[in-house]
Amino acid sequence: MTDTKLTAEQIQTRLETLKQEKPKVRAKDAADALGISEGELLAAQVGDHIVRLKNEPIEILKAVESLGEVMALSRNQNCVHERKGVYEDLKIFGKGAMQHVLMINPDGIDLRFFISHWTSVFAVLQKGEEGPRSSLQFFDKAGVAIHKIYLTEFSNADAYQPLVDQFRDEDQTAGLDIEIYEEVLKLKSDDEVNWERFRTEWEGMQDVHEFFPMLRKFKVSRLQGHRHIGEDFAMQVGNGAARKVLDLAGSKDFEIMVFVGNRGIVQIFTGQIDNLKEFGSWYNVLDPKFNLHLDEAGIAECWITRKPTKDGLISSLEVFDTNGELIVTFFGRRQEGETEQEAWREILSEVAGKETLDAA
Repeated sequence: MTDTKLTAEQIQTRLETLKQEKPKVRAKDAADALGISEGELLAAQVGDHIVRLKNEPIEILKAVESLGEVMALSRNQNCVHERKGVYEDLKIFGKGAMQHVLMINPDGIDLRFFISHWTSVFAVLQKGEEGPRSSLQFFDKAGVAIHKIYLTEFSNADAYQPLVDQFRDEDQTAGLDIEIYEEVLKLKSDDEVNWERFRTEWEGMQDVHEFFPMLRKFKVSRLQGHRHIGEDFAMQVGNGAARKVLDLAGSKDFEIMVFVGNRGIVQIFTGQIDNLKEFGSWYNVLDPKFNLHLDEAGIAECWITRKPTKDGLISSLEVFDTNGELIVTFFGRRQEGETEQEAWREILSEVAGKETLDAA
């Protein structure tokens, strides 16, 4: 980010200069080049083709069902997850800080929302190589993109403008005030943690969703926990593990689950993958309903983890960046109440170079 805040006019001027040099530059790359957030870049262009909407994300998400099939996009710095389907069956539990918002649809758009981070939203009409692209784009308080919804050729395009008109904000001033996130939880150093007790609690888990609260309780990072728990529960593997999991799942016609998220959302794909392609440092799934774009240059560590549940051990491959943040997580397809498929353990064993995971 720049030390001195740019005005909307300055951003527009610099963007036009950049586009003259790079006519096909993507919004995220343009924002990075200008030293601003993607939200600031978008907000600076509020006008005919960009409309600021009311910050009513839940109501907007409910209305998206009227658009029919759309493409849901969630990303972090090193991975982009794109899934086509219909926004339906939005579930809302609780209120305020305790509010949980879910869209559970394993065969379609499957999302977990952390809605307190959703602070601004825009309707965007972009010029694309194949014609205009209409979208809804949501950002956090730092101006970082949380989630984007694009119309497809099969969308109910006639419903888009009424949705935009319904949620149009009265304030259409260009520009966006951002707020930088500060570290909330101060982590303990390794020698401050009772690792024996940590191990006992890990062994006693009954659900994978108990894992994050356990980390917060002990004030340790995910990677700290992996490095101290022991190889029977967390085993580091090579940085090519993500590619190998995708290759093996594709070659065996095995249904996997792919989790990609940021502070505001987790987006999940469940199913088979087929079309795998490499472009530069990016390894890609390019299937009709699901695309994944993974920048392997951003991978710093990969870990096979195993967490106890009432249904037995659940195994995953977790992929991390240089800041220790999760890039993507892979599971074998499984529903609650089912044991993990042996075929998934065989894939992870092959990734680890072991006969079985139990040989750790």
